[in-house]
Amino acid sequence: MSGAAGTRPAPEEEPPAGRTFTFPSALTVLAIVTLAVWALAFLIPPGAYDRDGEGAPVQGTYHRVDSGQSFVDRLNDLFLSPVNGLYGVQDAETGKVGPDLAGELYGSAGVFLFVLAIGAFITVVFATGALDRGIGRLAHRLRERGALLIAGVMLVFSLLGTVEGFAEETLGFYGLIIPLMLALGYDRMVATGTIILGAGVGVLCSTVNPFATGVASSAADVSLGDGIVLRAIMWVVLTAVTIAYVVRYANRVRASPGRSLSGFLPGDREHDAARAAEPPELTGLHRAVLVLVALVFGFMIFSVVPWAGALTGDADATPYGFELGWSFSHLAALFLVAAVLVGAVARFGEQRLSATVVRGAADFISPALVIVLARGVTVIMNNSQITDTVLHSIEGVVSGAPSALFAVFVFLVNLPLAFLIPSTSGHATLAMPILAPLADFAGVSRATAVTAWQAASGWMNLWAPTTAVTIGGVALAKIGYDRYLRFVWPLLAILAVLICGFMALGAMWG
Repeated sequence: MSGAAGTRPAPEEEPPAGRTFTFPSALTVLAIVTLAVWALAFLIPPGAYDRDGEGAPVQGTYHRVDSGQSFVDRLNDLFLSPVNGLYGVQDAETGKVGPDLAGELYGSAGVFLFVLAIGAFITVVFATGALDRGIGRLAHRLRERGALLIAGVMLVFSLLGTVEGFAEETLGFYGLIIPLMLALGYDRMVATGTIILGAGVGVLCSTVNPFATGVASSAADVSLGDGIVLRAIMWVVLTAVTIAYVVRYANRVRASPGRSLSGFLPGDREHDAARAAEPPELTGLHRAVLVLVALVFGFMIFSVVPWAGALTGDADATPYGFELGWSFSHLAALFLVAAVLVGAVARFGEQRLSATVVRGAADFISPALVIVLARGVTVIMNNSQITDTVLHSIEGVVSGAPSALFAVFVFLVNLPLAFLIPSTSGHATLAMPILAPLADFAGVSRATAVTAWQAASGWMNLWAPTTAVTIGGVALAKIGYDRYLRFVWPLLAILAVLICGFMALGAMWG
């Protein structure tokens, strides 16, 4: 997943000579952010908005308050921030959050368990070998039609990216895609662009990606299906543009190898189609697993989409009788059951299935903890009552601004945050509790704010050196990071313009 622990870790690389700095992990960044926010809470005055019947802040009602917190209380909040981020409960009267209070769950326990459940499911699927072989068969079948091969692989990766955040898993495909591309007369940059940009643009336009759209929607208190029409249109357009960009470069390199941005390593020009051995045929078991995976994700989409609102355009439309309206708790149960079902179909046996499920949950503990830490930051801000003060500091900028400009602003303001926190789930949990009320002030739907946020995160992750998919990918492809930047920057500019246009349209439409 983008920003989540993949099912297969990237191969370890020897650090370059003279390297003295490694960018810290998302967990470390969030630990630093936690300390910084805790310290800033001593300097930022507490304040509050009046709330409407649904608990949303009322514009223009901000006023200063006394948080009533002693230094010991603040130390206790810092100490308990990870615990509160998991299962902190918000008191209905005071608004304070703590693990031993009575009220509604404020922590991210539901999302935490969902991440572990989907990690178990994806790990079981990969253990069957069905997904690897399926993509391998597609690549081999299209080996004589280079442009179609590139488009096909990118489309599959983009579809997986938009549905379930397929990103780190692509690191396992370089050994397959690079020989195929070289055999067809392309260079290593074509293979790199096919993999990184194919999956990346899908994550950028996440429709129901639980690690981006799901976590952000939960933090913004909207349904995962809200805004899905805009995101689907974005996915179609931006995926088509990205595929066209890579195919154009590929055709240019094939016609004139000297124009390659990556160059060729010894032996690269000696590849032929015969060296790209045909992968084994899909077995009946593999086909059954792939169908089951498609059904599970299809059912997930069906279960979370507010069909009445999506089909009528009225967000307040009465739900149809067939709508399920599932939340993260339901989805966690769905993927746990699906993991067991895939294991049973694959005849894993009790011991192997149990071990695979546990290993999958363990592999995804890092993104799950990132969500908890990020939620813990919001608890500190909530208990010190500075969240509304932060909102008020930006309210003047938002007030009176056209809704289209606000949506673009959400995209731009999240770019530096996405650089520092490449984990989409952690970034969402940290940013959306602030951005969602601002969207209310600007008269923009929270779903549009979610889409603008995830576009910023996805755009940054196409090139940022803090992203394991990018750095690991160029290392596996044996091309320079600087050369990759030269290749991708025109596309980044095109995508940024298109995203801003979509955000403006989405704000006026929604």
